[in-house]
Amino acid sequence: MKYQEDESYKKFFSEVDGKTALALWERYPSPPCLDGVSTKNLTNFLLKASNNTCSMKKENKIVKLVKEDGCTTKEHQETRDFLVRSIVRDILFKKQEISYVEKELKELMSLLDFQLGTISGIELVTASALIAEIGDIRRFLNAGKLARFAGIAPVYFGSGGKGKEQKSKQGNRALHGLFYNLAVQQVQVAKGSKRSRNPEFYAYYKKKLKEGKTKGQALACIKRRLLNIVYGMMKHKTAYELPDIKE
Repeated sequence: MKYQEDESYKKFFSEVDGKTALALWERYPSPPCLDGVSTKNLTNFLLKASNNTCSMKKENKIVKLVKEDGCTTKEHQETRDFLVRSIVRDILFKKQEISYVEKELKELMSLLDFQLGTISGIELVTASALIAEIGDIRRFLNAGKLARFAGIAPVYFGSGGKGKEQKSKQGNRALHGLFYNLAVQQVQVAKGSKRSRNPEFYAYYKKKLKEGKTKGQALACIKRRLLNIVYGMMKHKTAYELPDIKE
């Protein structure tokens, strides 16, 4: 198991910073701390820490792995245990601070009355980031102005009447990244399902691929369409509805 030295502790929990996992690391920061602890006592502890959601299989697995690893006591073990507990306390503190920030953001978002959360893939943090990067939507006369600000609109290079449009490498890169990640989520297939998160955008994406565009170019089309939607939603403070996407 070797909590501090390798990654075998990941066999215990899928999320090592989850509520139950942190409770275990704080109470038993290293395998020697589990010496003499019965499966029943460990079961009672984890059931309480997980609000009775932890199964018996978990406790048996932990005990089994500890026995398989044998003696893992290291030099200055008490100091190592102290550091693990210190890290746990730090994680718990930051989680609490995050909850405070999220509560404040929710109140602020309700005052602004933007309904960006109605778009699949936009949660509280993403919506807040979009609003923070865009600022006052009224400073953009149209969606095209916002697209250039975000570096999503193509840039024309040429002279003498000859030239071509190329992908822009300028603009607000943080905002560009937000729209890129959002575009990717629209065409992703939901975990455990064969259905895409946004069927209309997925169909539009597949259509662009059939037309000969690369995946990057198809995503660029979706980025721009999403930007147009976000611009309209913020300007008119409306909710999102699945669009009937056409050429």
